[in-house]
Amino acid sequence: MNIDKNTIVSMTEANQNFSMVTRIVDRYGTAVIFKNNKPRYKVVAFDDTDDVETVSDEDVLAVSKKILKRNSAVYEELAK
Repeated sequence: MNIDKNTIVSMTEANQNFSMVTRIVDRYGTAVIFKNNKPRYKVVAFDDTDDVETVSDEDVLAVSKKILKRNSAVYEELAK
């Protein structure tokens, strides 16, 4: 993996100035955040991702029902 030196940001810099990271992504298409002198995170614009998936309403409803059933006692207690 080749990394453009202009896209490298340290973890400290990213924590202190994330807007700088977003400007790098806007300009170069990606930013690489280094942690302990090793590439750790790759930041890309959301629009540039190819692996964006959508989930059907039925799948969302099924997961919601599972969560409600699993936590029904907690929800009942909160409703009091």
